Amino acid sequence: MEVPFDRRPVKRTPDGMAKKTPKIAFRTTLKREPKSGELALIVVPGDVRAVFGKARPAVRAMLGKYTFRTTIAVYGGKSYVGVRRSHREAAKLAPGQSLRVVLELDDAPRVVTPPKELAAALAKDAKARAAWDALSYTHKREHAEAIEGAKKPETRARRVAAALAMLESR
Repeated sequence: MEVPFDRRPVKRTPDGMAKKTPKIAFRTTLKREPKSGELALIVVPGDVRAVFGKARPAVRAMLGKYTFRTTIAVYGGKSYVGVRRSHREAAKLAPGQSLRVVLELDDAPRVVTPPKELAAALAKDAKARAAWDALSYTHKREHAEAIEGAKKPETRARRVAAALAMLESR
């Protein structure tokens, strides 16, 4: 399989032609929603379903030179990409700033590796492991980020215990 300059493998059709990855590219101004706190939203122009084959596809969002994985959301018939504060800070973006956005279909599997403390606890508890495996990518990521973001060991332990309690209640 051929690997281009950006290190992603080139997918080929049965006749050897390179498959084009569906994408939408546009310029916009980043706006923070007053009711949403730290979330900034980007309105996606055009017909998302026609380009990607579904209304809420998983995409790689490229904001200038910064890339992150997300899912397009639909509210009130409009399509949006939410940009969390962590992504805005990493991309050095501020509300009101004009930027180029490229949304590209992301068909790679989404995998979250649990932090070592949580992984050890899940290895001992089959019910909690089954509940973890049934969680969505987003919920797994949120639990993992909360545990990894703890600065003190006792906070980490408390967050692992809370995650296990939530998993066992399912």
